[in-house]
Amino acid sequence: MSSKQELWLVRHGETAWSLSGQHTSRTDLALTAAGESRAIEIGERLRGKKFALVLASPMKRAMETARLAGFTPEVEENLREWDYGEYEGMTTEEIQKTDPGWTIWTKTPKGGETGSQVAARADRVIARAMAANGDTVVFGHGHMLRVLAARWVGLEAQGGRYFALSAGGVSVLGAERENQVVRLWNETGAFNGRR
Repeated sequence: MSSKQELWLVRHGETAWSLSGQHTSRTDLALTAAGESRAIEIGERLRGKKFALVLASPMKRAMETARLAGFTPEVEENLREWDYGEYEGMTTEEIQKTDPGWTIWTKTPKGGETGSQVAARADRVIARAMAANGDTVVFGHGHMLRVLAARWVGLEAQGGRYFALSAGGVSVLGAERENQVVRLWNETGAFNGRR
């Protein structure tokens, strides 16, 4: 990877469950009208930007965000959201009624993926981006992209807790001298022509 090469992260637009705070991994939800509008805005933001590689999770919400933004991505299975197991469709508050203190960052969901498993998938996405001949953009999910950012800067999966990411948020990872860095994080408003 050259020091000028960047990895752009786009979290899918709003869904009914991202709005309600329900954990969504395997459930294949469509975007809300607001999510569709945000995807179109993302496309306007990225218009004219050249990417050597465009990847998306196979889930409808990520693929539709990419399509509405004007991209035809390659499906990348490693971009799937963290598998929440038995906690699929539940909010953190609902989960904590039977599993006090639970968060995705501190405890493996019953029947779901470990942080190490998600980190390994993130590492595979990073390796693919680093092998590209230019910048990469990925369309994915909140927790997975947060883990990807953590791994980019050398943290364990649980380091993703420090990177809040809104539905429709755009982030840019890059390098500064010998360090991999976060150049932009969770931009969700009007872009005003800024890089």
